[in-house]
Amino acid sequence: MSVTIQVPTALRSFTERKSEIVVEGTTVGEAISAVAELYPDIKQHLYQDKEPGSRELRSFINVFVGETNIKKLQGLDTPVSPGTAIMLVPAIAGGMI
Repeated sequence: MSVTIQVPTALRSFTERKSEIVVEGTTVGEAISAVAELYPDIKQHLYQDKEPGSRELRSFINVFVGETNIKKLQGLDTPVSPGTAIMLVPAIAGGMI
């Protein structure tokens, strides 16, 4: 089933500047993996470097289905329906105090 991944500006340089990517998947994890397969350069920015093939997201990457962070749902195993929008939100740090 088709779902849409919304890509933030900070990661668009790895997705040919696309702000939305339509992929197939029945869970959030499958959909994000599909994006990583289409755009391999984004993998290192999404996934931990623990071991080859690791699918654990980096701690600063937040993922939302609708307005709900998947950490409050079933994580990467959160099921999605056709037409679901999944938003990637990397934490931003910096600035001056």
